[in-house]
Amino acid sequence: MLEAADTRSPTGQRVLRYVDALAEAFHQEMERDPDVFLFGLDVDDHKAIQGSTRGLLQRFGAERIFTTPLSEDAMTGVAIGAAMAGMRPIHTHIRMDFLLLCMNQLINIAAKAHAMYGGAVKVPLVVRSMIGKSWGQGAQHSQALHSMFMHVPGLKVVSPSNAYDAKGCMIAAIRDDNPVIVMEHRLLYPTEAFVPEEPYEVAPGKARVVAAGQDVTIVAVSNMVLEALRARELLADLGISVEVIDPIWLSPLDIDTIAASALRTRRLLVADNGWSMCGAGAEIIAQVLERSEPEASIAVKRVGFAPTTCPPSPALEERFYPNVETLVALVQKWLGWDPTGWSPDPERTKLAHQIQFRGPF
Repeated sequence: MLEAADTRSPTGQRVLRYVDALAEAFHQEMERDPDVFLFGLDVDDHKAIQGSTRGLLQRFGAERIFTTPLSEDAMTGVAIGAAMAGMRPIHTHIRMDFLLLCMNQLINIAAKAHAMYGGAVKVPLVVRSMIGKSWGQGAQHSQALHSMFMHVPGLKVVSPSNAYDAKGCMIAAIRDDNPVIVMEHRLLYPTEAFVPEEPYEVAPGKARVVAAGQDVTIVAVSNMVLEALRARELLADLGISVEVIDPIWLSPLDIDTIAASALRTRRLLVADNGWSMCGAGAEIIAQVLERSEPEASIAVKRVGFAPTTCPPSPALEERFYPNVETLVALVQKWLGWDPTGWSPDPERTKLAHQIQFRGPF
């Protein structure tokens, strides 16, 4: 299936791109379970949603992978009905922004059916939604709305940051009997990681300590994991030790791992891909502080979108989206480090998504 795309490391481990890991998850789960099907706008197009659905139409036919009209509300209703009837649909949205067109279906029906019918109804639905800047997509095609879905009981939310988690989280989501919102960042699609060939699950509710550190804890969401790892490298040049945590699953959230790190470093920074107001960072910080005693004295900060609509201009994007330089400058100031005479190498602060941090870390 993916023979041309995968490569081997010097140690024999298989290296796979994020998009190919997604495609492999779909292939393996559709082979395993005939009730799994995938549909959405242009999923059967020759570009195959950045390559993530490549080969599915040829292998499984038009009854199990097919495109839809621009009717997000109606098509989400079809997906929910199919899930209630025992199928396991994977509904693909090219932009997370478009989930706003089916919020009633997702929040009032998919998320609540299991509870409203006393556990008699299951809704094993996967909703793929893509986020990410660049290409001038602007205000209505660049939004990350995961915090909205974290707010709703009955929905699970996951945001894999690497190819290993992309495959394992997607398989776990497909096998889950609850609706799962999967947030995929487009800038992560070409990144590579070590990915086993056999099927496996990255189960809900467990964060990963990506890199250990002593001075500051950075909890990073989605592609901000890569930005945080690059910031960690730069700050290490100054003798500042940063611990990076990838929550992976935003709901259910593994707050224990995050709180344990924050209690040790006494500084918690959450780097998010959405607006800070009422965002994932606010929730993570609130839960950590609720679990700590006042004498713990944990200092907290959050980084996210500026409080304005997403801009299409590259020049404005540089100021709008948090990045490596944002994190480095914030931590420097936080720790009272005088930056006089030191500045990071510009080449080490750009294009973090193109640098391969091969997980699992």
